[in-house]
Amino acid sequence: MLEKHAKCAIRGQVLQFTADPFLTGTESAHRFWSDGLVSIEDGVIQAVGPADDLMAGLGADVEVHHYPGRLIMAGFVDTHVHYPQMEVIASYGAQLIEWLNEYTFPAEGKFHDRDYALKVAQLFLDESLRNGITTSAVYCTVHPESVDAFFEACAPRNLRVIAGKVMMDRNAPDFLTDTAQSAYDDSKALIERWHGKGRALYGLTPRFAPTSTAAQLEAAGALWQDTEGVYMQTHVSENRQELAWVAELFPDCSDYLGVYEKYGLLGPRSILGHGIYLSEREKAVIAESGSAVAHCPTSNLFIGSGLFDLKASQQREKPLRVGLATDIGGGTSLSIFATLRAAYEIAQLQSFSLHPIQAYYLATLGGAKSLYLDDKIGNLAPGFEADLTVIDLKSTPMITQRMEHAKDLTEALFIQMVLADDRAIEATYVAGQRVYERAPLPN
Repeated sequence: MLEKHAKCAIRGQVLQFTADPFLTGTESAHRFWSDGLVSIEDGVIQAVGPADDLMAGLGADVEVHHYPGRLIMAGFVDTHVHYPQMEVIASYGAQLIEWLNEYTFPAEGKFHDRDYALKVAQLFLDESLRNGITTSAVYCTVHPESVDAFFEACAPRNLRVIAGKVMMDRNAPDFLTDTAQSAYDDSKALIERWHGKGRALYGLTPRFAPTSTAAQLEAAGALWQDTEGVYMQTHVSENRQELAWVAELFPDCSDYLGVYEKYGLLGPRSILGHGIYLSEREKAVIAESGSAVAHCPTSNLFIGSGLFDLKASQQREKPLRVGLATDIGGGTSLSIFATLRAAYEIAQLQSFSLHPIQAYYLATLGGAKSLYLDDKIGNLAPGFEADLTVIDLKSTPMITQRMEHAKDLTEALFIQMVLADDRAIEATYVAGQRVYERAPLPN
């Protein structure tokens, strides 16, 4: 991390969102300055606009970080990710239930060791920042130590993160199960220890309906209703085999979402991973309750779960709140560019061309909206927390050649979606501090 400054400014090409492009159209949903400036004081954005207009108002004590030809935008928001699954990325040949038993559960069993958890948390955060991700909604493991380690790793980086202890009291190995009471007690203690400390936020985390008894889901719902500002995150309708299993386990519920509905686990700050096979009834309940869906495109493809219908989620009388997610380790990359590319390809298979402005909105302000943080993060505007990423639009020889033929911002953004990777992230800022700076690339 570089030396801290209470005031600074970041200059380059600047992209700002002004509306939801799925609702208003893409042209009226953003502003772009080819030579723009973001002025920051004490971790908060003070002004955004043309550099020529704003430079004159900067004091002599303001350090300007100049990135000519680079694109400056809000830091990326990852709405669903499992930090303990770093070691099982790129594991072969399993779909969801087999994936959990063969890869996920053995890996997560190691996280009773706080030192081990801290080591993996450090790696996860370093890699996230290297990919321009400044906010994540994170699943830890059933062990409270895994949560403490994660928030401890976040604290010196001053990250706006959501995380919580996984709750599982059945259908998992003994070394990974808790009870309804212990899950309640541990989660309550962790909330008191971490929620609202600095920029940390807590998320109650029943893994998914099959690994929690009715008693545990009831306890989770009661705790959620009793704690102000806490999140709830889980999975829904990811895999057809999973749907059948939920129907067997909860025969009194009309559908998968009905399980969470019954136990009071839907509402603002409820984040539902995947949502591939939602019925019209379930979509309506999600929309009315203010819950959100985390779209996990690389994971849905890699594990063979299915194709989330993004177009249908937005072209409704009341659109769903949808954020983008890497879903490591079912997901294949912490690169938001790779995640956007997969989202585009999935949409193409459903006769919908995801526009680059829509795509980057999902990765920033749309994700923040799904987390009810769109007044704080996800955009470059006065009053927002100064989490930013700086994108090198010519990070490889192939991209450089392709960019020579880019006609406008839309095409430049799309080229990055398809061709870029972590090498394109030149710098990442958190609360106005540069916390990642890419090494110089070879000529």
